[in-house]
Amino acid sequence: METLVKEEKEKSKVSLFSKGMKTELFLIILLVLLAMFFSITSDVFFTAGNLKTLTRQASIYGMIAIGMVVVITSAGIDLSVGAVTGLSGIVAALCMVNGISIPVSIVISIISGMLIGLVNGVLVYDGKVPPFIATMGTMTVIRAVIMLLTNASMISKLPNEFKRIAQIEVLNIPFLFVVWIAMIVLAWFMTNKTVFGRNVYALGSNREAARLSGINIRKTTYGVYIFSALACSIAGILLTSRLGNGVPTAGAGYELDAIAAAVVGGASLDGGAGSVIGTVLGSMIMATLRQGGVLLGVNSFILEIIIGSLIVIAVLLDKLRR
Repeated sequence: METLVKEEKEKSKVSLFSKGMKTELFLIILLVLLAMFFSITSDVFFTAGNLKTLTRQASIYGMIAIGMVVVITSAGIDLSVGAVTGLSGIVAALCMVNGISIPVSIVISIISGMLIGLVNGVLVYDGKVPPFIATMGTMTVIRAVIMLLTNASMISKLPNEFKRIAQIEVLNIPFLFVVWIAMIVLAWFMTNKTVFGRNVYALGSNREAARLSGINIRKTTYGVYIFSALACSIAGILLTSRLGNGVPTAGAGYELDAIAAAVVGGASLDGGAGSVIGTVLGSMIMATLRQGGVLLGVNSFILEIIIGSLIVIAVLLDKLRR
């Protein structure tokens, strides 16, 4: 049985690699075409200022999407990503305005986010709650907790040193983008070069076969949700730095962009297929659509229709390929 499972894994890996290359090539072409369209229709699209804004925006969405694609690959879903992003920023802000140092506030914020990831993992594995329901429940609870903690008001007077984090540039490249690149490298290595990554793909492809081959389903399930929460916590802290205040509604709706980036990037909602690089390209496409739409004055509701349609089309194409 173990030999059979290993053979299945190898065949699946080769197949996914081939599909992934085709998907990523298509996404690169689509991204280039979008950039060309917006550069023709807007004089400021390719200016340094706009490109920096675009990369900062893509970085926040992209960090969350990287966590999301790992969960989706394992045949799960995490609807709490936007709420965890918001809560992490609020926790960091509350700590700082109460006199706790910036580094300690960041650590507390990240730990609080990862604990929520653990709760999601426990609900899904031990509680046998469907991922959609479990994470929707935690999302609702977290949003309520945020409103209770802030009294639905912004948290201002954050330290200037913290606000400057999002404005730092390394060799004229936004620091947020540098952090995202570091996360991309970490996530790619984790999913492609570690036992945990192989287990994630195996779990998403065939849960029963993964169990029979000796994979620890509990640890893998906990791991994907904790990693997702970690990515969201980092994104939430950087988003709060960028906004300059602890905003109670921060991160609202980000779950849609994260799912869109992952699915457009080639991830299958059935599990077993997902690419960090594809998700990065998906995030860039989402950010380009939003930023280009803003420059052209496109109604935000129309942008939501476009993004929602992209998700549906990507899922339909995945079903047809299978």
